[in-house]
Parts: sequence; C-alpha cells; structure tokens
Amino acid sequence: MPLYAPKGDGTRPTTDRIKETLFNTMQAYVPDAVFVDLFAGSGAVGIEALSRGAKKAYFVDNNREALDCIRKNLEFTKLNDKATVIGRNALDALYEINEPADIIFIDPPYQMGIESDIMREISKRKIVHEDSLIVIEADINTDLSEIENMGYNIYKEKLYKTNKHIFYKCEANTESDNT
Repeated sequence: MPLYAPKGDGTRPTTDRIKETLFNTMQAYVPDAVFVDLFAGSGAVGIEALSRGAKKAYFVDNNREALDCIRKNLEFTKLNDKATVIGRNALDALYEINEPADIIFIDPPYQMGIESDIMREISKRKIVHEDSLIVIEADINTDLSEIENMGYNIYKEKLYKTNKHIFYKCEANTESDNT
C-alpha cells in the first residue's frame, strides 16, 4: 500500500526490500506486540508492524511534516485506533510510553550519534522486559560497541551495502545469531 512520505531529505525511508528482511527477522516478536517506532518519519515501519499483528504502536518524531504524514498514513490504513503519535524528540518521548515495549525500532538520522543515549534512557525508563527486542538501524560504519556495556547483547546483525540492523536483547536472555 503506497504511503505518504515527508518531502525533502529530512527523512530516509527504509526500502521495501530492507523492511521485508527486517520483518522476516522479527516475525516471531510482532504478533500482539507493543511496538515503538522512534524517528518514525512516515510511520511505515510501525504501520507494517500493525499490519502484521502488533496490538499497538507508538510513533515518535519531532518533525511537523513527518507527524502529518504519520497521521495521514494511519488514517489511510485505518490503523488509528492502535496507534499513539508522540510529537517530541526521542529521548523525551520515552517518558510518555507507560507500558513495556515488546519491540523498539530506533532509526535516527545517520551520523547523529544518539543511539547510545537512547539505549541508556531505555534502561533508565525500564520500558523493556526480558523478551523485548530492540533494533537499531544505522549507517554501516556506525560504532555501536558501547551498547553492549549497558546490559544488552547482540542477538543478530543484518548488514546491507550502506546500512545495518543490529538486534539487541537484554543480557539475561540472549543467544547470539550473527547472520
């Protein structure tokens, strides 16, 4: 289903092919999940989660045009009743999520360098549980090694030409699978 996208280069939509790979990896976690889409852009990833059976999705972005697109896309897909749109920066928005998340998808602008700050804040807020999955989309050269010292282990890595998805689990419940 074609979705609205913000104009310009302020957002970087996840391609359909990469989105398909992402959801193939997360498929066991999505049904009945609470999904958090940080830096949501058009909302395509969170909407995909809802269309695959997630029970609720939080869409977080602080760009007015992106927020308008998310709302239009939720209306177009008739998924408004399962969505909460938060118009704030990602770190502040974590304080508005008052339930444990099953999946958190973090896709900040490349080179922003905020991934570790967000993971630290997620730990402080305790909005994940032992079976939660946290996914970071980043430039292929982004160093995320600091995150493993925060109580998260890499569950899986997916490397593409210019970017990557790193899947994290809480330390107490991980088995690494790097493919």
